[in-house]
Amino acid sequence: MNALPLPVLTIGPEGRIKHANAAAEAFFEMSLRVMQRQKLSDFTPFGSPVIGLVEDVRQRGASVSEHRIDIGSPRIGAERIVDVFATPLGDDSDDVVVMLQERTIADKMDRQLTHRGAARSITALGAMLAHEIKNPLSGIRGAAQLLEQSAADDDRLLTRLICDETDRIVKLVERMELFGEERPVERGPINVHGVLDHVKRLAQSGFARHIRFIENYDPSLPPVLGNRDQLIQVILNLVKNAAEAIGIDASDGEIVLSTAFRTGVRLQVPGSREKVSLPIELSVSDTGPGIPPDLAADLFDPFVTTKAQGSGLGLALVAKIVGDHGGIVECEPAPRRTTFRILLPMHRANDGREADM
Repeated sequence: MNALPLPVLTIGPEGRIKHANAAAEAFFEMSLRVMQRQKLSDFTPFGSPVIGLVEDVRQRGASVSEHRIDIGSPRIGAERIVDVFATPLGDDSDDVVVMLQERTIADKMDRQLTHRGAARSITALGAMLAHEIKNPLSGIRGAAQLLEQSAADDDRLLTRLICDETDRIVKLVERMELFGEERPVERGPINVHGVLDHVKRLAQSGFARHIRFIENYDPSLPPVLGNRDQLIQVILNLVKNAAEAIGIDASDGEIVLSTAFRTGVRLQVPGSREKVSLPIELSVSDTGPGIPPDLAADLFDPFVTTKAQGSGLGLALVAKIVGDHGGIVECEPAPRRTTFRILLPMHRANDGREADM
């Protein structure tokens, strides 16, 4: 039980805690010896459904589960949303085993599936727009150029406006076409620090020359399995968003680029039972004003943007590329500190060994 990553409790008669694994001790911030002197009701709010769930298991003699239960209390924290799974310990015992899964992790996985679905949903839209819009636009632009040759000076301003707006729409449609790109992409071992350094040089020579960059790198990080150009596109998009959030007039703007090796995050590959470990973490943080709470949950959906002139496609494309790499991307908004975190699989040699840097 101590090897399990989720909190597990054994509840005896009268709701007394008979055993708890190491994850439960960490969850409740209390040692097993102290927990054994108390009841389950001491850790849950008054009238909590968890108490009734344990009694239901005893009466039925079968497993019962309940989702999204708030067990928050002054003792363990104001809000702790969990899924609860309870089962009898054995046929000849009144003890009940209770397992808790905090919803923060489960919700993160749900959001990743939603982001990937949103990106896939506009794949067909991108292809349709390319065919149905770009062709007539070329005709409109050609007609405007013909009119321009015989138009008066005042009218030439209007024909030039038509051409400029046509070109702007074409550029938008071309960005949409990126979502319809389904050709296999060559991937191999990529040093993420090389990607981050390249993006940093691009930013400091242009749109982010007024912003201070801080690097918190793990030098022992193994290479990721990816495509360098696409990863540069992802990081460049995030850094550009960070610079725009800080603004051109900020004198103390700061962008933090970080890498780390994390264990414990595994994601199932679509269409397979295989689960892939995602230990390589890249993050981009900025000191901008932050993201409105009402947009945070839908930030990676197409056409959702915080910018007055934004198209809302940049982060949707980031979600698609990261998803195509088998990874996940999350936003952690906070006042004056917004962090985008990417988790990616590491590269392995053909014999299954981890590749060296």
